[in-house]
Amino acid sequence: MATYAIGDVQGCYDELQALVSSLNLQPEDTLWFCGDLVNRGPKSLETLRYVRSLGTQAVTVLGNHDLHLLAVHHGLARTKRSDTLDAILDAPDRNDLMQWLQQQPLLHYDPDLNCVMTHAGVPPKWSVEKASLLASEVENTLRSPRATDFFEHMYGNQPTRWSSKLESWERFRVITNYFTRMRFCTAEGDLEFASKGGLETQPDGFLPWFKQPNRKAAEQNIVFGHWAALEGKADAPHVYALDTGCVWGERLTAMRLEDKQRFSVPSAQSK
Repeated sequence: MATYAIGDVQGCYDELQALVSSLNLQPEDTLWFCGDLVNRGPKSLETLRYVRSLGTQAVTVLGNHDLHLLAVHHGLARTKRSDTLDAILDAPDRNDLMQWLQQQPLLHYDPDLNCVMTHAGVPPKWSVEKASLLASEVENTLRSPRATDFFEHMYGNQPTRWSSKLESWERFRVITNYFTRMRFCTAEGDLEFASKGGLETQPDGFLPWFKQPNRKAAEQNIVFGHWAALEGKADAPHVYALDTGCVWGERLTAMRLEDKQRFSVPSAQSK
């Protein structure tokens, strides 16, 4: 029995099929997806249908592009010029796919593997236990009649720092931003959203979230996507970056969690 975590697919369905074929999966094996199944790539609809068809053989967490799709689906956001979501929005099974996607978590933790997966990472000041509890607040809202209100208030960069005193949509927004948009932050957890390049673009006063000293989740393995500019290199103990920029013409990567061996296939754009 093996577990493979896969970086951001973003509609790169053909590469996903090639990667899965190379793994020689057994029926008892599991695929973890680090979020952003959709958008920017050419086959988001096929990707969603495939991952959903895997049933319990797949575990996926929500990324910022997945949440954006859900907001558009509910009529609370518009598609952007760079979006490639029309095939999903026009699909006859759109509602079934969106209902399934909206049930997915922000965080998944497997105590047997001592491994946690989120799209962007785990904030330095949160333990895995606290992160799981806060993720569940948003997840429960997404699975409730309040979901449309959540999407209406989801977008925005404020507040930039977590506080237990935060309430309602500000509380949910900062939790969501940590799990789906975080790259650089301060020791106190202030988020910085402008810098999207590699480690060389680090703003003054900020560090990559996984480089902050005294991280409370430092003893757990963390797999995440979101940050393609890292090129799959987090350079921190127990932290594994898996977005290797397939949608940008690079590679799609999987890592077997039991032994940390990586597997990858080139983007079709690079051929």
